[in-house]
Amino acid sequence: MFEILLNPDAWIALLTLTFLEIILGIDNIVFLSIVSGKLKPEEQPKARRIGLLLAMAFRVVLLFGITWVLGLQEALFHIDWGFFSAQVTGQSIIIFAGGLFLLYKSVSEIHHKMEDEEESEKGKAGNTLAAAIIQIALLNLVFSFDSILTAIGLISMKPAPEGFGAAGALEIMILAIVISIAIMLAFAGPVSKFVNQHPTIQILGLSFLILIGVMLLAEGSHLAHFKFGNDLEVGTIPKGYLYFSIFFSLFVEFLNLRMKKSRNPVQLHNSKIKDEKLEDTDVTN
Repeated sequence: MFEILLNPDAWIALLTLTFLEIILGIDNIVFLSIVSGKLKPEEQPKARRIGLLLAMAFRVVLLFGITWVLGLQEALFHIDWGFFSAQVTGQSIIIFAGGLFLLYKSVSEIHHKMEDEEESEKGKAGNTLAAAIIQIALLNLVFSFDSILTAIGLISMKPAPEGFGAAGALEIMILAIVISIAIMLAFAGPVSKFVNQHPTIQILGLSFLILIGVMLLAEGSHLAHFKFGNDLEVGTIPKGYLYFSIFFSLFVEFLNLRMKKSRNPVQLHNSKIKDEKLEDTDVTN
């Protein structure tokens, strides 16, 4: 391990993978914030810690079972209906099902918040720590699977430098996961507090989860080689475009929040002239 860390290429790979894991973990933190926000205040930190530790455990286990993960690329069954064909794999089923679950959860949460529905006694009973952890675990499995596939793809894009073989790549990926989860654990509390204190951020976060759900559906369809007709095959949505739109939307929302906190709201130059004219008209009347 120490010999690998003496390699400059290993440090570049470690920093790149750590940054990638943090970026891919943003959706995880948003989901954790919304789910844990329904719990009692004293249970929320515990739910966040368990959720992020589960994410780390799932990622590390999937890395050790990398042969099994790559084996899921083999087609389980074929579909050929003339106008539609597909080669369904284990990877495509997991990613596609995760996208459907994320869409369902996000849309239902937006519905409850927008309709301002009163929670029934049954609904309140369902907001337990165990129920929250089950939801977090299910989604963590999908996020972890997608994260590991992305990390493997990133590592395989570059030829391995001297002294940086398969075992070294595995160690670097595990270290990147541990560092990224430690960083997210440190910031999960403040981020969750900020998200739950601002309803607009909650709706924006749920909208992001809808986008990510659509991305997972497209990725699952691509892995299953969904093809309509002879030429039209479903492609993937580039993650860079998606996360750029997320960060841009957050930047605009932060500007809106900053303007709302300002005691002296910005006035247009012509608005002052119009106000004076209206006051003169009132006095005349």
